[in-house]
Amino acid sequence: MIQRQDALAAFITYLVTEKRLSNNSVQAYESDLKHLDLFLKKKKRSLLKCDKLHLKLYLKQLHDRGLQGGSVSRKISTFKSFYGFAAKNFQVVDLGKVLIFPKLIKRLPKYLTEEETQQLLVMSKQDETPKGVRNYVMLLLLYASGMRISELLGLKFDQIIFTTGFIQIFGKGNKERLVPVPGAVLVALRYYLDQVLPALCAVRGENAALADFGYKTTLPTKHVFITRYRRKLIPLSRQSYWVYLKKLLRKAGIAKDISPHTLRHSLASHLLKNGADLRSIQMLLGHENLSTVQIYTHLQDDEQRKEYDKRHPRA
Repeated sequence: MIQRQDALAAFITYLVTEKRLSNNSVQAYESDLKHLDLFLKKKKRSLLKCDKLHLKLYLKQLHDRGLQGGSVSRKISTFKSFYGFAAKNFQVVDLGKVLIFPKLIKRLPKYLTEEETQQLLVMSKQDETPKGVRNYVMLLLLYASGMRISELLGLKFDQIIFTTGFIQIFGKGNKERLVPVPGAVLVALRYYLDQVLPALCAVRGENAALADFGYKTTLPTKHVFITRYRRKLIPLSRQSYWVYLKKLLRKAGIAKDISPHTLRHSLASHLLKNGADLRSIQMLLGHENLSTVQIYTHLQDDEQRKEYDKRHPRA
């Protein structure tokens, strides 16, 4: 008889090796299943020794605690994947088939206007310290390329192709895409790598640069955007950049609650507004389905409606 630990370990291995999901996605799946397992233990059951009633009781508990529909849907998706995998590989009942996704209220993604984006960049550029320049170049690149924050924080030197003006990005499922970067952004990025990154890496005046990629000497890191923590160079964390962005919004006087991902939505909205087609935006952002980017047309409809109401004499 297969044990729940073995089934869970096999499922996680499947997500990593066959589905090729990101670390964050794998951790989310694992967390969802472990929380369910803890609930089942209180009922003297386990992941492989329960029935549909136990799963429905668990989901009801989440609903009673006020968990939103999107979060519940994610957990249901996890359970469907796990029990589908277990049924195929370990001959257990596929309990996921009985679970139904809740109806979700579609919310338009938040985004900055072009003016607000420019305002944010101008404010960020005022900090000329090494960390300030690093944060500015990150903001510039995040907006100009449409990268996810995880893709930006994981960026390495050999992904930047200065000769062609492209950046090689590995997105969800390790899927590769090439993203064009505007010339002015490449100039700022080159300045950061040449002049600023060595200063961030240096300890007590130690000299450092990038020999392997056409620079002067060798840097003790392969990541582009780093910080020093306990005498070690590590990639900047998602939380650190979020905190920076929140402070920057306040300084810029922008009263919107946004995240780094908002810049991705903003770029897509601005490109669409200025004539880009949905297929090009889909390829730039690395979405698998065209339908995923069609929501940006609703952003434009919403903006046009506001402009209409603002200017129409009978509005």
